[in-house]
Order: sequence, then structure tokens, then C-alpha cells
Amino acid sequence: MGGFSIWHWLIVLLVVIVIFGTKKLRNIGSDLGGAVKGFKEGMRSGGDTPEDAPAAPPQQVTTVKRADSQTVDVETKAKT
Repeated sequence: MGGFSIWHWLIVLLVVIVIFGTKKLRNIGSDLGGAVKGFKEGMRSGGDTPEDAPAAPPQQVTTVKRADSQTVDVETKAKT
């Protein structure tokens, strides 16, 4: 069982174009391109934080271990 030849891929491409139409495929392509561009920009500036963004308040984490099970219940409280 071999792979697909170029003729198989051309037939699949033709069927997809007939089903969806070129306008719909162009819109999907531009949406996908915009998403990839946004992802790359986000990865490039991922460590940067805006100056005017409010900082998240520090939180204190307390753990309570119950004697009846092996489960650890975690509760967060804001420092005051």
C-alpha cells in the first residue's frame, strides 16, 4: 500500500474546490493566516507586559490535608 500520487491529490483538491468554492476557501486561508500571524506576534512579545496594566495582587496559598483521604484541598486567599 503506497502513498498518494500527484493525481490523487489533484482530484482531492478539485473535489474540495467544488464543494466549498473558491471564495470560501480564500476566506478560510486568510483567517488561518491572520491567526498564525497573531500567534507569532504573541510569541515574539510574550514576555513583555504593558506599563499601564494593573499588577495582579500577590496571593497566599494555604493547604489543608484531610485525615480521611489522600486528597489535598487548596485554598487561595489574597494578602491584605
